[in-house]
Amino acid sequence: MDDISPIRAKSGTNQEGTSAHNRRVMIEALRLNGALSRADLARATQLTKQAVSNIIEDLESDGLVVALDAVRKGRGQPSTPYRLVPEGAFAIGLHIDRHLTRAVAVNLMGSVLARAEANLPFDEPSKGVEIILELIAGVRHDLAGISAQSEKRLVGLGIAMPGPFGLKDSDDKWMMPAWQKFPLLETLAKGTGLNVGLQNDAAACATAERIVGAAHGVDHAVCLYVGYGIGAGLILNGELYSGGHGNAGEIGMALLAPAGPGSTPLEHRASLASLYQHLGLNPADSDIYEQMNALVLAGDAKMMAWIDGAAHDLRWSVHLIETIFDPQTVILTSGAPEALARRLVEAMHPLLPSIADRPGRHLPRLQLGTTDPWSIALGAAAAPISRAFDPLFSAILKTRSAPA
Repeated sequence: MDDISPIRAKSGTNQEGTSAHNRRVMIEALRLNGALSRADLARATQLTKQAVSNIIEDLESDGLVVALDAVRKGRGQPSTPYRLVPEGAFAIGLHIDRHLTRAVAVNLMGSVLARAEANLPFDEPSKGVEIILELIAGVRHDLAGISAQSEKRLVGLGIAMPGPFGLKDSDDKWMMPAWQKFPLLETLAKGTGLNVGLQNDAAACATAERIVGAAHGVDHAVCLYVGYGIGAGLILNGELYSGGHGNAGEIGMALLAPAGPGSTPLEHRASLASLYQHLGLNPADSDIYEQMNALVLAGDAKMMAWIDGAAHDLRWSVHLIETIFDPQTVILTSGAPEALARRLVEAMHPLLPSIADRPGRHLPRLQLGTTDPWSIALGAAAAPISRAFDPLFSAILKTRSAPA
């Protein structure tokens, strides 16, 4: 890499007791930029060359980075670039929705190596968790066939499912009440032997966008997820914000009118669940994705009417997001076919005036992100990778209280 080329990286710190944070900073720099030399890493992270050398040696020893062939830049001495080893770590991601579950296995770079899906009995977690454990076991078996070291390098199991979580009154079928009351994390931790974490589906979608999508390298972005329900994944200062109880971004619960007769949550009018109801479709159908795609491509009148109504409400949600969070961009993600999601984004324009409507923007106010129905499972799998390797403020706090 040319010495004057910008390198995307967070700054490390040369203070004592922050080695764990600096390791994470180095790993992120390599993930964002690809192969970098020690000099590149020192310049980008503002760490001393000695600190970079020590960390590189540790990461090599741990099987997380590997040296490439030396390259010569101009008349100077040849330098050795280093890159991340994709097989340095693995994680499993699980997406649980009302009618199905998907599981994926990813490597350190977020590449999907194995995946599987199965139908779930509606709101019957005691039966559903047996199906889930079999699904995870199958994915782990497939992963072991790809990498003999996978079991030793599994950093955890990430779960994504619709929120909000822990509400006093969770009998609403939109919130999967039986699953909310079921000891899911404990059951899956015991059944898999893995560390287990939970996030809502919008947050998982944002994680996927941050790693392999439109939010890659963006410090402030909000992913507006339109699925069976609606949520917003918040990426603030380069980190995913989940809130005090894991319910940040539950914009689908926002009322479109003052509470009272006729007030309706956003997701009851602009989510895929509302579309299924509008069109009389069964969300449990195995070909529901193809059915929706065909209706969009045919310009079906009822489909177009729903798009126009949903776009009106979602346009308001973008205005609200921009006013509160001031993101660099809002990214619409969805489990719907790309043709439907693209029509929805087009129908949302022109956007309402907001503080984001300023000259000199580098990113659009609203853009289309991932529409792959597997993206939530991918984001769920990325969460354990993120907890283990991303530079987080919490990592600095931990290392200062217990110096490495």
